[in-house]
Parts: sequence; C-alpha cells; structure tokens
Amino acid sequence: MGGVCSRKRSQLVEDDDDSLQTPTRFSKTSSLKWLLLTLPRSSSDISRKGPGKGPGRCPTLMELCVAKVCKDISKYSTFAMLPSDLSQQVFDEMVDSNCLTEESLETFRDCALHDICLGEYPGVKDAWMEVVASQRQSLLSVDISCSEVTDSGLNFLSDCSNMQSLSCNYCEHVSEHGLGVLSGFSNLTSLSFKRSDGVTAKGMSVFANLVNLVNLDLERCLKIHGGLVHMKGLRKLESLNMRYCNYITDSDIKYLSDLTNLKELQLSSCRITDLGISYLTGLVQVNTPKFGELSSDRCLLGSYLRIGFTDVVEFESVWHI
Repeated sequence: MGGVCSRKRSQLVEDDDDSLQTPTRFSKTSSLKWLLLTLPRSSSDISRKGPGKGPGRCPTLMELCVAKVCKDISKYSTFAMLPSDLSQQVFDEMVDSNCLTEESLETFRDCALHDICLGEYPGVKDAWMEVVASQRQSLLSVDISCSEVTDSGLNFLSDCSNMQSLSCNYCEHVSEHGLGVLSGFSNLTSLSFKRSDGVTAKGMSVFANLVNLVNLDLERCLKIHGGLVHMKGLRKLESLNMRYCNYITDSDIKYLSDLTNLKELQLSSCRITDLGISYLTGLVQVNTPKFGELSSDRCLLGSYLRIGFTDVVEFESVWHI
C-alpha cells in the first residue's frame, strides 16, 4: 500500500534556503526538506552491513523519512500538504507499529489516502471514521474488522463512492440499517461481512446495486435466509463464501444459478440438500467439462464446491440422513 514517492529531488530541497527550522505546515515544494535536514548523519545511526531486506541492510532514504515522522508525530498537526503516497506510508507504519491513536489519526485528515487498513486494530470506533471518510474519492480500501464502529460510523463513508474493497468482519454494532451506505458503492469489487447479525435478508437488498462485485464473504451470517434473491444480478461474482450460514435452504441456492462467472462457492455446514445442489448444475456445465461425484441422499452438511479451478466438482464431509 502506498507507492514510492516519485517527486523530483529538486522539489524536495531548495539550494538557496539554508534554514534548518522545521515548518509547522508543509508545502508541496519542500515537504521533505525538514526530514532531510534532520536525518541522523553518523555511521553509528545507520547500519551499512549490506543490501536486501534483512536486519543488517542499509535503510532507504524514504524509510528514514517515514521513521522520523512516526517518531515525531506529536509535533505536527496535519500532513494534508504532503504527497499522498508519502502520507500513506507514514500511516501504514503507524498502524504496523501499533502507534496510531485517535489523536494522531487527526494528522491524516484530508490526506487523500487510498487504503485504511485497521482490521483488528484496538480502539477503532465511530470517531475514527470521520477522519477515514475525509479521504473522500481517493479512498479505495477500508478494513475495520473487529472494531466498535456502529451504523453512524459506517455512514460517514457515504462520500467515498470510489471504494473498491470493504471489510467489516465481526463488527457486532453494525445493523441492517448501516448496510444502506453500500448502495452508493457501485465500484465495490470485494465485500466481507463475516459473522454479522446486521446482514439480514432485508439489509441485503442493497447488494443489488453492487454490480461490479467479484468477491463476497458472508461466513457465519445467520440471518441471510431469503436474502440471496438480491444477488441474482451480480453477474461478475467469482467467489462467494457462505460457510456456516446454517439457515439458508435449497430455495436460496436457486438464485445463484445465473451467476455464470462463479468460480468458488463455499457452503460448509449449510443445510443444503440434493435439490439445492441441482440448481448449480448449470454453472458446472458452463465452467467445467464434468460434474464429478455427489453422494448425498437428502442432506448435505459440510460441502465445499469449487468450479473452474479443477475439472471435478468435489463435495467434502457429505452427511447421509
């Protein structure tokens, strides 16, 4: 995440300015000058044991800049005037080093970040989402899995219509009302809502607008029975995970029969019978030369169906009743 800053060296340092004072707000023509002038210069500060990615390699100039920013994060009020790729690297490092706080997050307001990956990060709540949403049309990917974010926090993302990936796994405080924000994400290609009571049959009505969706993960969503009807128009869908969605039935599966691009369908521990599986035979005929063996009598619990990657459709842990 976050490409290498490609700005010219002449834009970083002005030869006719010998001031060593750190500015309080950065300009686009000298945004790295304060970093270059404050980097450690002694050989003891920088390892010179060799190239590569090992612990003894010499760090790059960009890595030194990012490390300096993270160390002195409390000194700066905003990075909005920095190039977005540099801001992205600083943000990623703050998250990876577990140093990001609600206070330091404010520094990244309006920074045009592309990726906000806060999955399983401690303390993420609605107040954080206002800063996340301030990236607006630049924001492409968000992961707030295992957070305390509620419907109100999720609604902040309504102005981020260029989003391509959203992960809200194990977000216990998001309800079906919060899903309404998804209706504006027509560019979304990946959506994950593992173990969410907010994903209900009614709430899934917004899925009909996600026409570019390629990957959908609804594992352990127990209230989606009757909601798959809203997915029948998702013709670009390639991967669908509904493992442990215990209450879906054969009548739900029939709405998947027209998803001819589907390559992977996970139905482990679902109460699907031979009738439900029969609705998928058309998909197999489109993507594979043969169906493979299916040995269930009345009930299939623990199936895993793969279409397209192999010539044979496999069903594991078939339970006869």
